[in-house]
Amino acid sequence: AVRFANGRLQSPESLRFTVYRSRDTAHPRKRHRRILVSETERLCYVGHNFGSGVMRCNSLCRYFVGVLDKDSGQMEVYNAEMFNMQPLLSGGRCLVLPHPVPGLYVPPALSCSVLLMPAFFIRGCGCGMNDGICALLGAQGALMCVSPAQVDLCIEAFGTRKQKRALSSRRMNAVGNDITSTAVTKAAANIIDAKGVTALMQDVAQDGVQTISAFLPPCHEDADRPEHVYKFEDILSPTEYEALRVPAAALASTTTEDIAKKAEERSYCSFVLEELKFLPADEKSRDRKARCLWFLDTLVKFSHLKVIKKKHPMGPECPHIISRKLMKNFTSLTYNNGSVQNLVSASMKAKITAYVIVLALHINNFQTDLTILQNDMKLQESRILDIAKALRLKVSKAKGVLGLENDQNHKLGTLSLPLPVQKAPAGQRKRKKIN
Repeated sequence: AVRFANGRLQSPESLRFTVYRSRDTAHPRKRHRRILVSETERLCYVGHNFGSGVMRCNSLCRYFVGVLDKDSGQMEVYNAEMFNMQPLLSGGRCLVLPHPVPGLYVPPALSCSVLLMPAFFIRGCGCGMNDGICALLGAQGALMCVSPAQVDLCIEAFGTRKQKRALSSRRMNAVGNDITSTAVTKAAANIIDAKGVTALMQDVAQDGVQTISAFLPPCHEDADRPEHVYKFEDILSPTEYEALRVPAAALASTTTEDIAKKAEERSYCSFVLEELKFLPADEKSRDRKARCLWFLDTLVKFSHLKVIKKKHPMGPECPHIISRKLMKNFTSLTYNNGSVQNLVSASMKAKITAYVIVLALHINNFQTDLTILQNDMKLQESRILDIAKALRLKVSKAKGVLGLENDQNHKLGTLSLPLPVQKAPAGQRKRKKIN
């Protein structure tokens, strides 16, 4: 005898039943296990007489089925058993296994109506469905594989309000994405037809160049000498240069013993410590280089900050005009916790790096070691090389340069005329595969 959990059937004569019996006939309990499967044109039903979902009425009373012979008027009575038939979705892949697969994780009973009984979730059951649901139902071992479309239909019919709202939102988003994609494709086709592919590529390259140039010092491409390409006055104005006379005086009078002490204390960056060894003997040139080195060291230290909370972040020895220059030109405003703060963002750090490279070029006769600056700025090599190429420098390996350690690993940046053609960045580099 069967009972259907989802209601009564209108045409029971269309049902086709199949009974599966346990092969373990020697076991006193397992030999009575049965799985009943019935199929209609729309649904597949599964019932069983063992496991957690079995009906308790079979153990409390007995059922009989009487078969009446109309010719003789006699009835034959047979022992019967009640099966509670659970529906499966139509069109799904329904297989019945001899017994459940051991070792699978058993989640709680599903509250949604995709599955109407506890289930084992399975991956890679062999059905070939990548985005559907595969589950082993209950203890009877019925395997059901359902496509996403069938899940949506089941939610429409039996789902909760929350599930139906989520389904409606997902469908609306899918429609919106299709409309947007169609509109964008049509607009792009119209623009390509109107301007042509060559003109569009030139516009993209020009936009990329302008984006890079926003964080670089002013470049004078028509200059006849390297020192006029990036003018020193664009890095330090005459007023700012004069303000550096007092704080840079200590660097100008540095001795060999002082350099060794500063290296131990790490009070200056590696680039400055290296250049202090080669201060010129001429007083005017010595003072100029000391001022440039002090400002370069200040820029490097300023780039290591994140959020500027102090009024004078570089200390009281930094001139007020220099502090104002740092805050105005190399920070971006952000709103956090109800207050406006100055932030050294990634783009601002790239801008600081560009100014540091240009200042190092003026210090070193327009050829500088990019690797030392990279270590001082705590950047990746690819990042500083991108900035150097945006500054129109020629990048080469350092070979036989005096005063460098591991010179085969160092990169030199040289500013020479004529300037290389500026190109837009080629995009993200491909990551190397690690075996």
